[in-house]
Amino acid sequence: MSNRAPNEARVIPLRPPAGRPAASRPVAERPAGSSPRPALAAGPPSRPARAAREPLWRDLVGDVLRRERLAQERTLKDVAEAARISMPYLSEIERGRKEASSEVLAAAARALGLGLGDLLGLAQGELVRLTTRPSDRARPRTSSPYDGLCLAA
Repeated sequence: MSNRAPNEARVIPLRPPAGRPAASRPVAERPAGSSPRPALAAGPPSRPARAAREPLWRDLVGDVLRRERLAQERTLKDVAEAARISMPYLSEIERGRKEASSEVLAAAARALGLGLGDLLGLAQGELVRLTTRPSDRARPRTSSPYDGLCLAA
């Protein structure tokens, strides 16, 4: 049995009172059995400003699949059946939650009347659009025989 009254609550403050660090409180104010600790920082540590994160490939491909499906006014169930993949899996691909294999992407693209190259080309266009700085968009592009997408596995 305990020496305490049955309904007595023990309160342990998470932060020291404003103006006094935890280590400077008198021993009588500290909870029993605690040792002096350095005061916690008031907020999250400051981080240097970063450039916006580049989008993930699976997010871009999923966005293109969803946009094409909605443009054709087709249901997720209809496209999943035509592609012979499960509806929950197609949904996860569209939401960028799953990294689909090239076979699954090709099946989904065919179900939408696209080729795999069309799907990947549209995703590449989105990637370029999202990652190109506004100052780069104003510059004319140099012509190159290699103006396309290259994926390596």
